Amino acid sequence: MDDFHEHDQQEREHSERERHTPQRIRRDYPRRGDHEEEYAAEVAPPRSARYEMDDNEERENGTAGRTAGYVGLAFGIASLFMWSIVLGPIAAATGYYAFSKGSRVWGAWGMGLGILATISYFVLIPFAR
Repeated sequence: MDDFHEHDQQEREHSERERHTPQRIRRDYPRRGDHEEEYAAEVAPPRSARYEMDDNEERENGTAGRTAGYVGLAFGIASLFMWSIVLGPIAAATGYYAFSKGSRVWGAWGMGLGILATISYFVLIPFAR
């Protein structure tokens, strides 16, 4: 008999704890317990041909971006040693073009070196005269 009373009291304590803990209310549909559902493809947004790129177009943009990145990097390195005020902005503009076309690393280096050369020109020019 004592076992029955102990079990009954444990159930009451457990139900009291459940009553006092706030439960999250689902708005989409009720779920049971610990089920973790995964949505099917029918719920995913439909694909649109308007936003998909052609393979040839992607290759052309990648090649143009990479070439512009190399040119921007070359202008950036050259602008550190000569004609900083001319080659620096050209390197920054070419690097930005490469960055926007997808060549992120080379474009960022070209922009960085061009901006660095241009700023260093304005900082160091008072000491040259």
